[in-house]
Amino acid sequence: MGNCWTNQPFSDSPVCGLPVNGTTGEGLSLSIQERKQLAEEWMCQGKDKLDHVIIHVGALSLLESQELARHAAAIGASGIAVIAPSFFKPTNKDELLGFLQKVASEAPTVPFYYYHIPALTGVKIRVEELLDGIREQIPTFQGVKFSDTDLLDLAQCINKNEREQFMFLYGVDEQLLSALAIGANGAVGSTYNYLGRKTNLMLQAFAKPDLALAQKYQFLTGEFLSFVIKLGFGVAQTKAVMTFVSGIPMGPPRLPLVSASEEFIAKAKAKLESIVWPDGD
Repeated sequence: MGNCWTNQPFSDSPVCGLPVNGTTGEGLSLSIQERKQLAEEWMCQGKDKLDHVIIHVGALSLLESQELARHAAAIGASGIAVIAPSFFKPTNKDELLGFLQKVASEAPTVPFYYYHIPALTGVKIRVEELLDGIREQIPTFQGVKFSDTDLLDLAQCINKNEREQFMFLYGVDEQLLSALAIGANGAVGSTYNYLGRKTNLMLQAFAKPDLALAQKYQFLTGEFLSFVIKLGFGVAQTKAVMTFVSGIPMGPPRLPLVSASEEFIAKAKAKLESIVWPDGD
């Protein structure tokens, strides 16, 4: 399981790619063997269905991250992504870049993405700074999953790297429209597991451009997220929403996370069903 990726405004499919073993997939709570098994299964299931399967290979241990990078390359992953180590943290650009380079070099032909999520890692090195000259250290560098609310940092990244044609995949779902306005060219987020089609309709409206319609979709997504955040919303609750929307049991989270309560599920389901979307669905 991973966060879904959408970046094709005129596609009929709700998602075009899948990052595996990321935050929603609880990648850092799994064993190395479990992560390999999931990656292999997604490569099998995604064949001829998804444009991209990006394997998250970040870990607290550099050696484990390198092992996962080699495995992702061996099974034909479209790309690899790495989160900053979050116990012994890099304290500056050079330390973070050194870690990322050591991982990327183990998969020298595979596109490489940096997964920036400072709210969880505590690593607040600005991406704008990190990207300065990054291709000299990581020739396979392809882009960033930018999961932060700092739109100034994102804007500077996009503005300063226009010629590089990097991918900037935004990861704060309730702010996606704002990120699109300053140049983000894709999105990776947990809500696309159950609101992927609605998000694509927002992307289509933005591309027309019909900003008023795009805003309606963004506001309604935000209305749902604001409601569930007040109830207490994390990975376990996201899995519960995915389960009742899809009908596919997602299973329990791994400790220290605990399953969503029945009260949460009932309230979240009622709220989602009460929303009247512009497309009438």
